[in-house]
Amino acid sequence: MTKKNKNPGRGVHNDGYKSNRPAAPEDLIPQFDLVKEVVASFGVPNVGIEGYEADDCIGTLASRFKQHADVVVVTGDHDLLQLVDERVSIAIMKKGIGNYLVYSPAVLLEERGLTPLQVIDIKGLMGDTSDNYPGVRGIGEKTALKLIQEHGSIDGLLANLEAVSKTIRAKIEADLEMLHLSRQLATIRCDAPLDTQIDSCGWQYDRQLVLSKFEELEFKSLVALIS
Repeated sequence: MTKKNKNPGRGVHNDGYKSNRPAAPEDLIPQFDLVKEVVASFGVPNVGIEGYEADDCIGTLASRFKQHADVVVVTGDHDLLQLVDERVSIAIMKKGIGNYLVYSPAVLLEERGLTPLQVIDIKGLMGDTSDNYPGVRGIGEKTALKLIQEHGSIDGLLANLEAVSKTIRAKIEADLEMLHLSRQLATIRCDAPLDTQIDSCGWQYDRQLVLSKFEELEFKSLVALIS
């Protein structure tokens, strides 16, 4: 499901956002539609909207569906830890089949010494090379973690800049605008205009439709698996 939107998400604020990522190989692009077709044959909705990232769609659905039930997001993306709350758990995949660490607010605090909102502030300070936003130049993960744990948040840090070393203070003051932008880019949006409803997400599929799709794509081993 892909739609156009006049209010695109996080990347609109920074031309460099994710610009360091190479384009998808040309022979891979047509396969995206095939994946959607296979998923659709299982009755699973394809969720996506132009101008918003997958994280934003996940955040939006988690925020919406937690009104009806507890939500568990299974992922390898640690950025999603900012979504953790009393109704939303994040299961981070680890090595080995079926091996996960499930984060609740208590587990996040115990394992990392952070609250969900502090996950955002850490990224705002240290930046993210994979997404191509720098945060505050010269501040890495270790320093960012120390500053946030000591001051509670970026706002708390900025209110007490006189309490940090001159070197750190100079770095923050020099990159103050980028600090605020990086925090904004690190924040998963939970307001994407998706029309996906929880009653459309139940596991159900037409076996014959799936078989036909697998045979069309010559997925012989998968045909044998469900025949």
